[in-house]
Amino acid sequence: MATQKVALVAAGGSGMGAEAARRLAADGYKVAILSSSGKGEALAKELGGLGVTGSNQSNEDLKQLVDLAVATWGRIDVLVNSAGHGPRAPILEITDEDWHRGMDTYLMNVIRPTRLVTPVMQKQKSGAIINISTAWAFEPSAMFPTSAVFRAGLAAYTKIFADTYAGENIRMNNVLPGWIDSLPATEERRDSVPMKRYGTSAEIAATVAFLASEGAAYITGQNIRVDGGLMRSV
Repeated sequence: MATQKVALVAAGGSGMGAEAARRLAADGYKVAILSSSGKGEALAKELGGLGVTGSNQSNEDLKQLVDLAVATWGRIDVLVNSAGHGPRAPILEITDEDWHRGMDTYLMNVIRPTRLVTPVMQKQKSGAIINISTAWAFEPSAMFPTSAVFRAGLAAYTKIFADTYAGENIRMNNVLPGWIDSLPATEERRDSVPMKRYGTSAEIAATVAFLASEGAAYITGQNIRVDGGLMRSV
């Protein structure tokens, strides 16, 4: 009998996180979803999974999600880390408090749940962690200062984690979306993309699903751009 695969999605109540949960459920995963709005619980119920209403900035809420999944299904194969929106302002006008809030939103949102799921994955000798980052992690934009700064840090964290745990068959990769249809569309932004369109949340979810799959078993420590050709540097 095939082992039931289990995926956790943090900040999965809407947008790209929710679409990733839907895609993984369609691929046969049992899904457990954390969101602060309550939408994650509703979506998890719809998908036949489990939901927790809480924050990915709370170690206690994240532990509740992990413990519930392990108690119910006995394993965690995939962790998807999505995020909300952090502070935005001209760079010298961002307060200390907002820089710290940006770190919580865009970096600690990965570090906290990774601490919790890695011991579970070590026991299984397998696991995949996929973080939804941003196309602007390496070519930062003043539009998204806290996101760009801390997701550049996330890229470094991901490489260190990948180096440390690859030998135990635990992988971590980042998906770097460009302009996606979960954001308000403008002609200027659309025209800046070589493909001349916004991407879709479903396209991000498909990339997440691939990185979670056995087809990506030799991919770790990478930053995968899904941005219509917007960023092209190596």
